[in-house]
Amino acid sequence: MTGNRSQLPAVVALLTTLLAVTTWAPARAQVVTAGPDSLAVSTPIVTDSARRTASLFGIAMTRPSKAGLLAVMLPGAGQIYNRKFWKLPLVYGAIGGTLYGEFFYQTRYKESLTALEDFAQGRKPSGPNAVLLTDSTRAERYLRAYRTQRDVFIAYTAVAYGLTILDAVVDAHLKDFDISDDLGLQWQPTLIWMPTAALTPGFSLTLTLNNTRSRRPLK
Repeated sequence: MTGNRSQLPAVVALLTTLLAVTTWAPARAQVVTAGPDSLAVSTPIVTDSARRTASLFGIAMTRPSKAGLLAVMLPGAGQIYNRKFWKLPLVYGAIGGTLYGEFFYQTRYKESLTALEDFAQGRKPSGPNAVLLTDSTRAERYLRAYRTQRDVFIAYTAVAYGLTILDAVVDAHLKDFDISDDLGLQWQPTLIWMPTAALTPGFSLTLTLNNTRSRRPLK
């Protein structure tokens, strides 16, 4: 019992200190502890004008915006701007393949539609695939199937076109960052403030990415 009483002042002092820190902490935005193993990272504010390091038709804009606009105007132009020439076969293969499928099923759809009109007027179809269209029932069945496949390839073309634009924008974003071996990841102990609890011990991780956007000339 005597031992517990002797420890009571220390416990009260600790609780008082924690209460004082908890009361004082909300007045500070964040408590940062610096040690010998910590890394000081400067984070200057980058203005919107500093991000516009590219130019298109005399209009200053960011590299991702320019790459995206070029890819919209001409498939593959964004990849050429990013100097990713090896992606051009993929771009033209994806868009060309889907466009070919759309054209193929559109041609068959129109042929089936013409054959159905011929049957309605008592004529015999004379198209390249007239041998498959033996009656109006079969012509209508082929018409529905080809129309469905045509609509599917229209969607495929839109997806392929959108992916080429997205690829150009993402590549342009990644060009602004230094992805060499000189990347720093530092960790250090810290205290985390929570509104409903006292200061909680934790770890702080700092990943340093060197943004080279401001050093790039207009292109």
